[in-house]
Amino acid sequence: MSGEVPPHHDPACWGCGDNPIGLRLALPEQEGLEEYETYFHFDERHQGAPGLVHGGPVAAALDEACGLLATWYRFPTVTVRIFVRFRRPVPINTELLVRAEIESSHARRIRVRAALTDGDERLAEARAAFLHVPLEHFLASPEGRAAADAWRARLDNE
Repeated sequence: MSGEVPPHHDPACWGCGDNPIGLRLALPEQEGLEEYETYFHFDERHQGAPGLVHGGPVAAALDEACGLLATWYRFPTVTVRIFVRFRRPVPINTELLVRAEIESSHARRIRVRAALTDGDERLAEARAAFLHVPLEHFLASPEGRAAADAWRARLDNE
C-alpha cells in the first residue's frame, strides 16, 4: 500500500467522517467522477422545529455532498461560495437522497449543483463553487500536520 494518496477527508469530519454527531455521508467510490449520490437521514440532533431539520444542517449536507464530489474530482478543494434554496421542510428520521453533479470546471474553479430529496420531492438545492488549493493549505494547522504525520507513519509501517 506504500505510496498511496492519503484519504481525501479527515476521519473526524462532521460531514463524512466517523464523527459520532456528524452526518457520516458515504465517500465517493473513486476519483474523477462527475456525479455523487448517497442516502442518509437526519435525526433529533439536527432538529429545529418539532420533527423538522434545522436549516443549518440541511445547508451543511448540501455543502458536504458538493465538496466530496469536488474534492474527489480534483484533490483538494475548498468551498468559496454556496447558495442554498430551501423548497420544503426536511423531516427528521426519514431516508433522504443527496445528489451532486459537476456543472463546470475551469482552471482552479469547480462549479457543482446538488439536490436533497425524500425520493419524490425536492426539499432543498444548492449551487456551489470550489477552488482547487495546494495540499499545504490543510497542513498549516497543528491538526493538519498531525494528520500528515500519522499518515506517513502508517505508510512506513506497511
